Amino acid sequence: TDELREVLNEIREAGVENVIALRGDPPVGEEKFVKTEGGLGNADELVELISAEYDFCIAGACYPETHPEAVSTEDDLAHAVDKVKNGASFLVTQLFFDNDAYFDYVERARAAGIEVPIIPGIMPIAGYEQIKRFTSMCGATLPADLMAQLEARKDDPEAITDLGVAYATLQCADLVDDVRGEVLRR
Repeated sequence: TDELREVLNEIREAGVENVIALRGDPPVGEEKFVKTEGGLGNADELVELISAEYDFCIAGACYPETHPEAVSTEDDLAHAVDKVKNGASFLVTQLFFDNDAYFDYVERARAAGIEVPIIPGIMPIAGYEQIKRFTSMCGATLPADLMAQLEARKDDPEAITDLGVAYATLQCADLVDDVRGEVLRR
């Protein structure tokens, strides 16, 4: 944690005011994350350390489709609750391609007492192999119809990018429409 504090001190001195607290992935070739001696075991602890010692606006990550290492969806949501209790000002979701997963997650998070903003993590698909790798690492699923469209274009990188941008645009429009509808229902 001394190295971590050095980095946090450097970014504070550089004028950075906002940080996103992520535990990080296991090293390449490793299946599971292993806490180093004297290190932090998860992002909840990282948020707590930053909040206690620094005056950053802190974002935390959350997982509409459950973190791949979580024991259960309840356990995963409990980590998000802890991040907020420990000082996260808002949460940003892991990428997702089914907006219903996001809407369901927000509903569960609100029921669990999370009141901070939950920002949807939208990532346009830029490559066939890339998105397969990303989704396998983070536990996000590709809807069957989107996967079929990707498969049909897998040998045409430009078509994959065009589809990815179009899909993300429609996904964002749907999210915005839902937010507008929620505001109007109040």
